[in-house]
Amino acid sequence: MHSTLLRISGILLLSLGLFGCATNGDPRDPLEPLNRGIYKFNDVVDKAVIKPVATGYKEAMPSPVRTAIGNFFSNLDDVLVLLNDLLQFKFEQAASDFSRLAWNTTVGIAGLVDVGTPMELPKHNEDFGQTLGRWGIGNGPYLVLPILGPSTARDTVGLAFDSYYDPVWRHTPVDERNSAVALHAVDTRSRLFKAEEVLDEAALDRYVFLRDAYLQRRRGLVYDGNPPREKFEDYDDPAPATPASAKP
Repeated sequence: MHSTLLRISGILLLSLGLFGCATNGDPRDPLEPLNRGIYKFNDVVDKAVIKPVATGYKEAMPSPVRTAIGNFFSNLDDVLVLLNDLLQFKFEQAASDFSRLAWNTTVGIAGLVDVGTPMELPKHNEDFGQTLGRWGIGNGPYLVLPILGPSTARDTVGLAFDSYYDPVWRHTPVDERNSAVALHAVDTRSRLFKAEEVLDEAALDRYVFLRDAYLQRRRGLVYDGNPPREKFEDYDDPAPATPASAKP
């Protein structure tokens, strides 16, 4: 666990150390040359290793089994969701998420069956990166992390915090923990095939598409789907035309 946090922190420090060495037209992504290099590395690793493994997993595992596995990890994630509910003072949502966690863990057999959703206890998405955003901390520069993919300086700090309290990462013995982490990663990747098809059809520049989609989604999550207008959007507004009657 501690070595993982150190690696994440090292990546963040390295990226921020190069902050002044790279320039880009998009102010959200001053490290674009570095980020594009890491993106290409991730793409090579995905095509060579991760995607083939995820394809084999999807073909070998019956759909009900994959659903149960997804439900199991989603239930463990609700522990972090509940923690961040409380840190954001969302007490009503915390009560709902606590009930969901309790029902799914017990009646749902350790989360293998999602009984919470039919009981109108919906799945929420909260993490410490969002919590920091709710506390008024900005994104910082956009980052692409090795293997982990899109992030920001703020979300990387949030990832380190969540990893420390994640029930999967805290599990012992280590070999069981590593197996669970690998299974979760492969299961998550196997659920992205349809989204990948849409990306391939829609994106002229996959890097830019993924960056913009990530930043937009994270902004929406921080503000619960109702984000305020970003300042840089004002630059796209044309200046109001001067009425002819007002011209000298």
